[in-house]
Amino acid sequence: MVAALDVITAVHDNPGGGIAAPLVGEASSWISLVVFSWIALAAWRAAPVFVRPRWKLLLHLPGAFVFALGHVGGFTVLRALASALAGCHYLQAPFVPQFLYELRKDIIAYLVCGALLALFDHLLRRQTAVASSDAAATFDIRDGARFERVPIANILAVGAAGNYVEFVLDDGRRLLMRSPLSALESKLAPFGFLRTHRSWLVNGRRVKGLKPTRSGDYAVELAGVAVPLSRRFPHALAKLKGAPEGAPNSGRRAVERT
Repeated sequence: MVAALDVITAVHDNPGGGIAAPLVGEASSWISLVVFSWIALAAWRAAPVFVRPRWKLLLHLPGAFVFALGHVGGFTVLRALASALAGCHYLQAPFVPQFLYELRKDIIAYLVCGALLALFDHLLRRQTAVASSDAAATFDIRDGARFERVPIANILAVGAAGNYVEFVLDDGRRLLMRSPLSALESKLAPFGFLRTHRSWLVNGRRVKGLKPTRSGDYAVELAGVAVPLSRRFPHALAKLKGAPEGAPNSGRRAVERT
């Protein structure tokens, strides 16, 4: 976007000069910037913002210098090559003044690379922490004085059975607990459970597929069990069709099958 605006501005300021020169100038600069961005990324990876000890941040002084040197040297070579291919003579500006001019802009690009890398690392750590928390979470299935603690990720579905609910586990067991289904819905919703029927909750991360029925409803396919999905719960259908891959203990993406 910035390069396109610079080209438009250059053509506007010098309408008789054509578009080729500013286009090659901007394109060569951005290509070189991308090619040598690994220098900035490697430096920020070696010495991130919160690195300890703090003196390691001094690595960014030579890092920014080498990054700018690669950028300027790179686009100089590309412009000379483009001129030679076009049969023109490339009038190269004195390297040192041009380098010092570009250095100020390259320092900004260098800092942007560091900021983007820090943001990416933060989001990745946050996602990993949430995934680890979900995978380690457990639920106590109580029946009177007896209870059994099971990983929430191992619960495929929960169905209403009179005054009880039945937990369907991925090892084939079915455990009963005296509780209304609505109470469990609010407790399990943060872990990806969806209400698919007035009598069923489904672990959206364990769904294998969706199979339409003749009545217009669906059958939610889990590991060794199928649970109804009523047309009265369109939000559950929408979420299951867009269920993300790669969630902890998840199956394949929910796919509608005929």
